[in-house]
Formats: sequence, structure tokens, C-alpha cells
Amino acid sequence: MRLTQKTSHRIAGRLSAGRRSRIAAPLVLLLGLLVTGGMYAALSPATAQTKTADEDTVAKGRALFLVGCASCHGKNAEGIQTVKGGQYGPTLVGVGAAAVDFQVGTGRMPMAQPSTQALRKAPVYDAGEIEALAAFVSSLGPGPNVPESSQYDVKQSSNEDIVRGGEFFRTNCTACHNFAGSGGALPRGRFAPKLTGVSAKHMYEAMLTGPQQMPVFSDQVLSPTDKRQIISYLKKNEETPAYGGFSLGSVGPVSEGLVAWLVGLGSLVGAAIWIAANSARSRKKAQA
Repeated sequence: MRLTQKTSHRIAGRLSAGRRSRIAAPLVLLLGLLVTGGMYAALSPATAQTKTADEDTVAKGRALFLVGCASCHGKNAEGIQTVKGGQYGPTLVGVGAAAVDFQVGTGRMPMAQPSTQALRKAPVYDAGEIEALAAFVSSLGPGPNVPESSQYDVKQSSNEDIVRGGEFFRTNCTACHNFAGSGGALPRGRFAPKLTGVSAKHMYEAMLTGPQQMPVFSDQVLSPTDKRQIISYLKKNEETPAYGGFSLGSVGPVSEGLVAWLVGLGSLVGAAIWIAANSARSRKKAQA
């Protein structure tokens, strides 16, 4: 029993001496950092994606970038700051090929001049040039890839997909894009664009990359199936005729209230004036 106590005292003494060592604290800190970093790398979801492209495509994309994009985004896509510290053109390192395909494919980029919001217009580059630009930007840093056609194909969508897509859309998107996808006003002179006439591919890329003021809906927030179901709902809604009559732009009470005041109230005022002008008293005064 005494030997056991002596042994335990010796071990405790050695441990106590080890804790008093100068290198004990750095070693414990280093061990804690290694364990924390390893657990984060193992458990955190991977959001960055890489997809290699051939050198010729990347070189072609760089040549196009230097001519049409470098004046705002810098020669190496590092971004350019204004004198006041703002961003003349943001950095494109890590935005991924999907962001380039969306911005350039919808004609939002390149912009003729900086403004509050990039507007959708006819694209300046053809499909091959857009692919090259996307390959060059993707080579600068990992980011979302251009989605495969199977990810946004809605031809085989079931009624269940459309219903679930409507639920997701009303929960996450109607605050900005309106219940019918007709768009809406936002602060500081910006607006959420309407979603009618937008291709399924560009809808998917917008959710994946979050262009301009739109939030990013990564695959951890909305799964690829969720995104496809939202697109299915929007396309079905776009094809459905307005059974209730005039849609009035589907912008809700704004246009409906305007029509109610101008047409409804205007008709009542006109009818009241006509009745007053054609009453019996009015006819007697005219005869007198």
C-alpha cells in the first residue's frame, strides 16, 4: 500500500513538474489547434468546387477578360477600389464558373458604366466565349461550377415537385420577387428582377451564386432537388393562364388599387355627374 502511494506521488510530482515546464503551454496550445483544425476540416461542409479546363480555353478566357473586364475587375481579377475606398469592381477570385456564366450569359456583364444595379440585356459574348471566361475565372480559385443540365431539367417534374417548389418559393423568395415572380422594389434604388422568361439554367445559377443583392442559397441551404423544384414551380406558373381575368402585371395591390381608384371610383363619379345632369330638377331648369 505504501509503495503504491509512493508511486502515485512520484507520478504526480513528474506531472506537476511537466506543467511547470516552459514548453508545456505552447505544446498544449499547438495540440488544441491541431485537434480543432482537424475536426473542422472533417465536419465542415465543402462549398468550394473545382473543375479543370484545358489551358487553351483558360488562355482564351484570359485574353477576353483583359479586353472586356480588366478595366473594372483588375488584370488578375483582384478587384479595383475607388479613391473613397469603395469597390469599382469586386474581386472575382473564388466566385466560380457559375457566377460568370450567369452574369455574362444574361448580359448583365460587362456593364457599359457602373450603376446601382446591373440590368438584364442581350449577352455580348457567344456561348464559347462565355465558357472561356468562366474557365479563366474558375482557374483563379475554387467556386461553384456551372450546373449540369440534369440538375435544372424540369421536363420530368411531377405535380409533387411543383407543389413543393411552390412552398419553397413562397417561404424564401416572395419577399423580394413577389408571389408570382414578377419582381419588386428594394431599398437604395434597386429591385428584384422578374423571373418570367428566365432560363432554368440561369435560375439555378442565381440561387447557387447569389448575384448582386440576392442571398446565396448553397446546396447546404437548398439542396439541388429543392432548387429544381422551385424552378419547376416558376415554369409551371409562367405557363398557367390568368383564369381570374386581367393579371395587371401580377404585382399585387399596387396595380389593383390603381385600377380601383381610376376605373372604379372614376366610373362612380362619372355616373353621379350623369345622374345629376339628367334628373327631373335639371330638366325643369333647362325648360325654364
